[in-house]
Amino acid sequence: MTTPLLHMQAITKDFPGVRALDDVSFEVNRGEIHALCGENGAGKSTLIKILGGVYPAGTYNGQLHINGIEQEFHTVRDAENAGIAVIHQELALIPEMTVAENIYLGKEPQRFSIIDKQRLYHDAGQLLSQFGLTLPLDRPVYELGIGQQQLVEIAKALERSLQTDTASSNNSLLLVLDEPTAALTESEVEILRQILMELRGKGIACIYITHKLKEIFQIADRVTVLRDGKTVATQSIQSAECTEEVLISQMVGRELTALFPKRQMPPTSKDASEQGEVALRVENLSTYPSEPPQLEDISFEVRHGEILGIAGLMGAGRTELISTIFGAYNGRWNGKVFIDGSVVEIHSPYQAIQHGLGLVSEDRKRYGLLLDVDVVRNMTLASLSGSSEIVSHGVINDNAASEKSEQYVDSLQIKTTSLDVPVNNLSGGNQQKVVLGKWLMTHPRVLFLDEPTRGIDVGAKAEIHALMAELAGEGVAIVFVSSELPEILGMSDRVLVLHEGKITGEFINNNLTQEDILRCAAGA
Repeated sequence: MTTPLLHMQAITKDFPGVRALDDVSFEVNRGEIHALCGENGAGKSTLIKILGGVYPAGTYNGQLHINGIEQEFHTVRDAENAGIAVIHQELALIPEMTVAENIYLGKEPQRFSIIDKQRLYHDAGQLLSQFGLTLPLDRPVYELGIGQQQLVEIAKALERSLQTDTASSNNSLLLVLDEPTAALTESEVEILRQILMELRGKGIACIYITHKLKEIFQIADRVTVLRDGKTVATQSIQSAECTEEVLISQMVGRELTALFPKRQMPPTSKDASEQGEVALRVENLSTYPSEPPQLEDISFEVRHGEILGIAGLMGAGRTELISTIFGAYNGRWNGKVFIDGSVVEIHSPYQAIQHGLGLVSEDRKRYGLLLDVDVVRNMTLASLSGSSEIVSHGVINDNAASEKSEQYVDSLQIKTTSLDVPVNNLSGGNQQKVVLGKWLMTHPRVLFLDEPTRGIDVGAKAEIHALMAELAGEGVAIVFVSSELPEILGMSDRVLVLHEGKITGEFINNNLTQEDILRCAAGA
């Protein structure tokens, strides 16, 4: 019998008051792509942090074997030296350094003991070209969107993996990708799939963690499901019993209702007669940043009770559009914004909130949360200005803040042991619910959702979709951006498609197909 490349046996890991992993066993063969799935909080990231040396030997029970030899990793460097290259959900990039410098961080080519910048940029360009990736090598990482930052992390891991020319090499034999496509477009996901196939041919194994079940069937050889810190099942993707429905059932431990709730589409602006039904109207909005994407002559409207989907490829201007309307865009712009028929001036998020707008940003950890601060403070952040239910004469009523936060924790079913827990301790899905609760507490008339289900599990995704439908039913106008076309089709009443900062398509969602959207997204 062939010895597996990786064998993790009876792994148990405890945190204060919580058992994150309970007797978990997991193995990966050489040259195998092994998917690891489960709801947020199932234990996936904890298992990977043990494998990657983030949680050192001695802080957990169980054994870890590489090629049949027991290993004890006390540092991340120990794991790297054993051939483990991990891309965590929390990106490990230096924001002020360029793309090329981040790719070769700690492994910079040198000449006479000095970093050879010319060779560094040449090698980085060659690496990206080899795998069909396009990134601005000389741009600081902080200037990139979350999707491009994810590609930088992937390029870093690929650089390590390229050092492995044979299966007997001591370099990166095992590549671990934790939600690698959460911010990638369909075309970029396909590039990544081709990269993984090439690496598999070299004997490099991969652990692939994703909430996108479709990708598991496209990419993986086997899949292991975790639930509540325990191993539920390991099965071959080729097995007739391995279906999306089976995986969902194994992940959530219950039958999941429809991912996209049925709802009656409201009348569109084309057949509605009452002007007051239009919640938000944008006329001739154009931006003037130093670099693309530039928004050019954007006009659209969204009605109370309507869900308007914004589709397009990465870099099309989707995030820039809603950020500009919300007053969070750094560049210059002109155009007009109307709310409930009245023109408004919005040059800051504060003004946007005052006019009844809310924005769930695409990067919740960077723009939506104070990670080291408790649930109550995060939940009430957007409700502290002026006079509100929790503020009187400029003074915060702590009791009222806790009571309101408790209401939203209950209604959104946020899993937390206490309102005083820092949100950094919550799973991704529960963090996203805290962000949603923060904006629901402001009672918005128009709610912008930028990739609202990115990086969360299928159960939490269904709950957020149900919440979107519920809010629309209550008359809230929703504008949401998603890179997942099934989500756009499943949740939108109408769809706008952007390409290079321009609207190239507008559809009523009636027999609309992915092909229709992609054609416009490509500028055809």
